Amino acid sequence: MTPATLAVATGDPLGVGPEVFCKALRHEAARRDVRMIVLGGLDVLRRAARQTGVELTFRAAADLADVRYEPDVLDVLELGYSDLTRLPQGHVHAQAGRAAVDYVIRSAELALGGGVDAVVTGPIHKEAVQAAGYTQYIGNTEIFEDICSRHTGQDYRGRCMTMLITKSLRVAHVTRHVPFKDIVSRLTPEALERTIRLTAAGMVSLGLSAARIGVAGLNPHNGEHGLMGREELDVVAPVVVRLREAGLNVSGPIPADSIFFKAIGGEFDAVVALYHDQGHIAVKVHGFEESITVSLGIPVIRTSVDHGTAFDIAGRGIATEKSMLAAIALARDIVRQGSWAEGLAAAS
Repeated sequence: MTPATLAVATGDPLGVGPEVFCKALRHEAARRDVRMIVLGGLDVLRRAARQTGVELTFRAAADLADVRYEPDVLDVLELGYSDLTRLPQGHVHAQAGRAAVDYVIRSAELALGGGVDAVVTGPIHKEAVQAAGYTQYIGNTEIFEDICSRHTGQDYRGRCMTMLITKSLRVAHVTRHVPFKDIVSRLTPEALERTIRLTAAGMVSLGLSAARIGVAGLNPHNGEHGLMGREELDVVAPVVVRLREAGLNVSGPIPADSIFFKAIGGEFDAVVALYHDQGHIAVKVHGFEESITVSLGIPVIRTSVDHGTAFDIAGRGIATEKSMLAAIALARDIVRQGSWAEGLAAAS
């Protein structure tokens, strides 16, 4: 079987991203049927290997043409950031934020240009990103939307959806990084329908066609027929009915205090949550260490760890690699599945 070629952007060099990447590579499962191009600082990765006690060999590669894919040697594209170990670990720094964003941008460009099959990203720090001058980006998702838009000429800004996965639970979100007070105004029929359709298409990309999708309610007890809110009656239910008539296997609204239990029990293949914490809390309670994300609706296969830079423990070698290991495995499996284009076409 032809190995999947992955670009791994290791995240903020002052956080735990380089450490969890090194720790993941001590598992044979992370190396099976893959070959990697690493986006990160060579000295930072060597330090991370020492701090985690993992024996790894890295070599600098000037560009894609210089990558050798030699057994037991990891090619690293530094992008000019060769002195990052002088910065204190566990702290916000503009240069680290800029490096982290540039690693992600380059990895996306490699995927869009056909140099790699998929991208795996480590954690970046929002404050460091802002300090670096990338004020247009809140996180990885916005970076990929921007680069995909620039590269293809099609506007993906605001159209990418992040699905969280842990064990058998898969959760997509209608709204993401918005203040709580703005959730209702952004919970429009158009946004909900797009999220449901993108979830269904994403499940095709993950190898699950005709997936059973459950849509959460917003208010306590589904609003009690309008006594505690009408969003279920006015927004969620009409969209669900319309999409069921269009052939999608979707149900809802289902009270948020029971829908995740039902999904974990096998009643649904995926859940559409209406706001960030509604879905994130369920995923992280069910399996925080293993949780990962996959970006849907863009022409790049991108998986990621579902944790932050953990500055409080950076450099101690104790951060778990489970999420990074799972992100690598999912990227490889999606490439093998070979249905990413089919899922993307279904979402457009």
